Amino acid sequence: MLDQRIEGEPQRSVAKSMEHNAKWSPRLQARIAGGLYLIVIAGGVFAELVVRGQLVVTGDAAATAHNIMAHQMLYRWGFFVELFYCVCNVPLTVIFYNLFKVVNRNVTLMMVVLDFTVNAIEVISLLGHFAPLLILGGGHYINAFTAEQLQTASYVSIQLFEHGFAIALFFFGFDCFAMAYLIYNSTFLPRILGVLLAIEGIGYLVNSTALFLAPTLQPRIFPYFAPTALAEIALALWLLVVGVNVRKWEAKASTA
Repeated sequence: MLDQRIEGEPQRSVAKSMEHNAKWSPRLQARIAGGLYLIVIAGGVFAELVVRGQLVVTGDAAATAHNIMAHQMLYRWGFFVELFYCVCNVPLTVIFYNLFKVVNRNVTLMMVVLDFTVNAIEVISLLGHFAPLLILGGGHYINAFTAEQLQTASYVSIQLFEHGFAIALFFFGFDCFAMAYLIYNSTFLPRILGVLLAIEGIGYLVNSTALFLAPTLQPRIFPYFAPTALAEIALALWLLVVGVNVRKWEAKASTA
């Protein structure tokens, strides 16, 4: 009788898992993840290219300060959008855990830890993005500083944000490797997405390393690695439009 109960337990667990998946299917989770991922990508593009890319003048603190104060609302939106997509990263990470734990639980947990590390670093670094609004805002507590000093402090705070973001991307490079491994071995997603994501991970690592060890070289090598970011766009679109192969996911789940 005890043996029968023991043998029946895995069958009940699989049946319970199947019943749960019918309500919250892996394909639905994948499509939600794809939508969240596109929000994250679009938010990053807006904040980096449309906001900081247009308002921050490299090497010119005065011009940067002028642009920020002249377009304060745009600059604030850049901060808020980036803050919002950091929130989106949380449910995205949880869904990725649900999808990939059937492939390899240890690697999936490592991916989750790296995801949250990247997110935490970026959120803290966002203080550097917002700081110029406080420094240049004309509060009584900064009257002791000259305009040039305030402009310089504002520019340095933006540089601190950019370097904090580069630290986050260094961790994200390893995150890409973990995700690439999971996708490549999943069978329910195309292996080519895993290969592309691994290449992107190399790009992030090389770019961040160059920024810290060879800052004069980094601007020259960045254009060669920038196109690798298409891997994330491809993954997000695949998840949103196609989802995952449910039959193969369930086969993985039943043997996990």
